[in-house]
Amino acid sequence: MKSFKFFGFALVTGLLSLTACAQKQHNEKAQKQQVDQSKWNKLTPEEEQVIVNKQTEYPGTGKYLNNHEKGTYTCKRCNSPLYRSETKFDSHCGWPSFDDEIKGAVKRIPDPDGMRTEIVCAHCGAHLGHVFTGEGFTPKDTRHCVNSISMNFVPDKK
Repeated sequence: MKSFKFFGFALVTGLLSLTACAQKQHNEKAQKQQVDQSKWNKLTPEEEQVIVNKQTEYPGTGKYLNNHEKGTYTCKRCNSPLYRSETKFDSHCGWPSFDDEIKGAVKRIPDPDGMRTEIVCAHCGAHLGHVFTGEGFTPKDTRHCVNSISMNFVPDKK
């Protein structure tokens, strides 16, 4: 019976230490995010509606829909590079479309509607839009449908 009590005590102690360790890691991660947030760009109310509240700009209204310059599209909130102009294509959907992101720049999250996949900036979590596959628009068979308001554009130096 003593060994059972000891085992129970050891189990509870071990679980408590794991919980404390996980809590410490969570707190450290939250503190790091707070530091990162202090470096984010100030957003207009319209930008916040899309980037934070996951709304969508009206189709055909985004300033980068018909942009054909060479350069890099960056996150409006944290300035992280997201897409290169070489991956942009005209899908006639009303939003800028890309068939590939800069490696590690975009995170895919199942949408609550269960049908779509949301894309967010991997660095700050800003809502970008949605990604679709299997449509056949490009050889990569992928379409990142991105809100212009979620991005900035940095032209290549000449």
